[in-house]
Amino acid sequence: MIKNILPALLLGLAAIASAALPAEPVHAEDQKPEQIHVRGSIVNYSGSVLTVKTREGETVDVTLADGWKLASVANAAVTDIKPGDFVGIASLPSAGGGDGALEVLIFPPVMKGAGEGSYAWDLTPNSSMTNATVADAVKGVDGRTVTVSYHGKEKKIAIPDGTPVVTIAPATKDDLVAGAVVFIPAEKAASGPLAHQVLVGKNGVVPPM
Repeated sequence: MIKNILPALLLGLAAIASAALPAEPVHAEDQKPEQIHVRGSIVNYSGSVLTVKTREGETVDVTLADGWKLASVANAAVTDIKPGDFVGIASLPSAGGGDGALEVLIFPPVMKGAGEGSYAWDLTPNSSMTNATVADAVKGVDGRTVTVSYHGKEKKIAIPDGTPVVTIAPATKDDLVAGAVVFIPAEKAASGPLAHQVLVGKNGVVPPM
C-alpha cells in the first residue's frame, strides 16, 4: 500500500525535509514566503481548514492549499538503519563532541536526496536537521553511531537507545481527528499558516520531528 502513495508524497515530503533550508539571496519580487512549522494536536478539521492547538498552547487555523498531501509515520527501529539509507536526523551538539540524535526519519528509497544537507531546525533550541545518506552504523554501549554524508561532507551522529525512529506511512483524512498529533510545514501568510502537506500521528505513533 505504501508503494502506491509514494509518488503523491514525494513533493510533500521533500518540502517537509527542506522546510528549514537557509534561504538563498533572492530579488524582492522573487522572495518566497517564510516557512514555519506547526506542531500540536488537532482541535478540528473542516474542509480546507485544520485547527491545531500548538505545543506553545495557542490555537491556530491552518489553511490547506489546493492539492495538499497527507501522510503519517510508522515506528521503525534503529537496527533498520543500514548503509545507503537516506535519513533525516534532528540532533543537538553533545558535551563530548559530535551530535546526539533527537529523532530519526528513515526516508523511502524514492525520496533519497530530498532536502539534502545540514541546517538549523526548530525542534528544540540549538537543534539541527541533517538529511543525508548513511555511510555506516556502528553499535556502541549506549546505542548506535551513524556516519552520514551529504554534499561531499561527513557527520557523525550518536543515536542513543530510546531515540524515536520512524518512517513514512499512509494516512487518510479520516485520521484527522481531534487529539491527533500533527507536524505541519507551512508558509507564513497574512491569513495564517498555509500548508501543502501534513504529517499526522496514528496508531499511537506521533511525528517526532
